[in-house]
Amino acid sequence: MKSGVYAAKKKDQTPYFRASLTYKRKHISLGSYQSEQDAAEAYKEGTSILSDTNITIDDHPSKIHTLLPAKTVSLINLRDNGTYIKTPIYLRQGYFSYFINGTHELKFSNDDLFYYSMHRILVHDGHYYVNDYGMQYAILDRFGIKPYAVKGRDFVFSNGDESDFRYENIIVINRFHGVRRTETNGVVRYEVRIKINGEFLIGRYRTEEMAAIAYNKAADEAIKAGVNKKFPQNYITELSAKEYADIYTDISIPKKFLDYLGSFTHIKKTN
Repeated sequence: MKSGVYAAKKKDQTPYFRASLTYKRKHISLGSYQSEQDAAEAYKEGTSILSDTNITIDDHPSKIHTLLPAKTVSLINLRDNGTYIKTPIYLRQGYFSYFINGTHELKFSNDDLFYYSMHRILVHDGHYYVNDYGMQYAILDRFGIKPYAVKGRDFVFSNGDESDFRYENIIVINRFHGVRRTETNGVVRYEVRIKINGEFLIGRYRTEEMAAIAYNKAADEAIKAGVNKKFPQNYITELSAKEYADIYTDISIPKKFLDYLGSFTHIKKTN
């Protein structure tokens, strides 16, 4: 058997080959391969990475062909920064890069290093997410950006780079469901709209929190009237229960919207 290669069998007795190496007393698995030759080549490339600084994080795709891309990134980071991370992370000055498929670079703040060293980023239909406790979570969730948020309206990438997920680059404009920030002649207001069969304007409010509560109250009225729809709930953690209740009580729901809900109340009673 060639250096760094070990024969193994799957549960159905199909043979395969594993490659691994040891670097500074650390044993590192390089993955599984169908042929001994591929496993040997992966071992050769892995040892080359650790000894040859000419194989860089920027040009490795043109020099490494058999070793798994994620493992390649981990080995280059180990060589350059002295830290082995199982996920494809490369440490940079003041931030880190996570490489999807070994080449597509996402940038993150160091505050997220521990999390992404433990969670692999997956891609589906252009959206990035992780599996955590059996659930799928979009990486935008970590910024408080909801699944229904619209890029350019509810949040923006400050420098225009949509692969830059550093906290200073993500600007959240609208945090709450049904709430949209507007500005007219320098005056900022938070507009609330709710969708049932069409879209209704509930009002414009001085603060984002008031607007979020107004949406909640409008949704509550709709549910009481018999509207068969699941409305998202806005959670305003900045307010105490009393502060929330006081604002909720003071907010008036437009008569036009309540009159519209009356049709649902009538249907509910007749049924």
